[in-house]
Amino acid sequence: MTAADPRPGPAQTQLPNRMQAFSQAFADFIPTAWAPYPEPAGQPLAAAAWTPQRRRRLRQQFPGERLVAPAGPLKVRSNDTDHRYRPHSAFAHLSGLGTDQEPDAVLVLEPGDDDCRLYFHPRAPRTDPEFYASSRYGEMWVGPRPSLAEMTALTGLPTRDLSQLEEDLDSATPIRVLREADPAVTAAVDRIRGRAEVEADQAWAVACSELRLIKDDFEVAQLEDACAATATAFEAVVAALPQALGGSRGERWLEGVFGLHARHLGNAVGYDSIVAAGDHACTLHWIRNDGDLDRSDLLLLDAGVELDSLYTADVTRSLPLSGRFSPAQRQIYQAVWEAQAAGIAAARPGALFSDVHDAAIAVIAGHLADWGLLPVSLEEALSPDGGQFRRWMAHGTSHHLGLDVHDCAQARQENYRQGRLAPGMVITVEPGLYFKATDLLAPEPFRGVGVRIEDDILITADGNRNLSADLPSLLDQVESWMAEVWQR
Repeated sequence: MTAADPRPGPAQTQLPNRMQAFSQAFADFIPTAWAPYPEPAGQPLAAAAWTPQRRRRLRQQFPGERLVAPAGPLKVRSNDTDHRYRPHSAFAHLSGLGTDQEPDAVLVLEPGDDDCRLYFHPRAPRTDPEFYASSRYGEMWVGPRPSLAEMTALTGLPTRDLSQLEEDLDSATPIRVLREADPAVTAAVDRIRGRAEVEADQAWAVACSELRLIKDDFEVAQLEDACAATATAFEAVVAALPQALGGSRGERWLEGVFGLHARHLGNAVGYDSIVAAGDHACTLHWIRNDGDLDRSDLLLLDAGVELDSLYTADVTRSLPLSGRFSPAQRQIYQAVWEAQAAGIAAARPGALFSDVHDAAIAVIAGHLADWGLLPVSLEEALSPDGGQFRRWMAHGTSHHLGLDVHDCAQARQENYRQGRLAPGMVITVEPGLYFKATDLLAPEPFRGVGVRIEDDILITADGNRNLSADLPSLLDQVESWMAEVWQR
């Protein structure tokens, strides 16, 4: 790793421990004999054609008000190193910026049809110490940064230097800010308003979240592409299974294979991959991924590729490490597959969001009853006062998907969990059954087996479409697919 960012120029007297001072001779020499920067040109971001309509819809909900959407700052990973940057999802949705763009930036929507400004830290001239001395913004450290004109060409947004933000946010216009996105921007807005207006700001955050409940055509296309990339990465994991079975910490080997393809085909993984073999599959959010692989076990792989636009897939498959399901594994898997099929069938426009879960869980509970595992009748288990089946499936069946893997999380209950499905919504359908190795109520062949099947479902005008259907999920299809991959 390289040295920490000293910020001040060559005249500074106290440097961080890992920083060497710059001489005046160096400061005079470094800006000389560089090729000029190219003129702003090139294609704007594909999302830029869609962002004005999104901003317009939000502005209509808050007429006469100024709406502030920060991208957020870098977050420290350890000491003077930061996590890989990812902007706040509302900022990305409204600006069109993805990948690692743009730390500290702030999008301000003014009253008016599409009056807005993007504030960010533009490229400094090569005569500025920032060029060579700033590990946060300097070209020597992070590469060429865009100028104001280049950012405008990219996003279609008027741009201003971030240093002008607070001066421009006068108190004459009512202001709302996404409070959690950037504490420094929130503090500045509160100073301008003379108080914290938490309820008003929360309403703005809710509106940003609910705007994403129904995806536009660009978003649907991005999710389709994310699912296609994820299918490619899943197949690469299957191809790597023989090698992973031969070494230690096979879960991490497979995690690395998926991550390689996620970085190559997109921006990154959309969330920490769950690579869970054997009993680890019964830990719902197993991301330690440090286990060995045994050919007699199933592998639960829950992973998704996030594209440069930041839209992510979220897909789960449960795969026999030997290539063939055992009788007990087949029994559990078939029950989960039937539950998922019922949930997908219920995912139709006009249906309640909860109908998907109810349909899937009725199948899950029915199988548990048939296997003699429920301590009460099926009807009582499915009643509001029951729920005993949750011992073996504690989680819900669906969530919205988009820029966040759990998208639209701040939407109101009446529009999300208690809401109705509508064309353009994208949800997951992901029932499961999990029999922990220590579960003495489970039949012995079931113990240590966890199965989840998850697909990404677009609600359409007349039903739905499975965006991740390229990955097989039927029992025999899974076995045939794995065999075909291994024979290549």
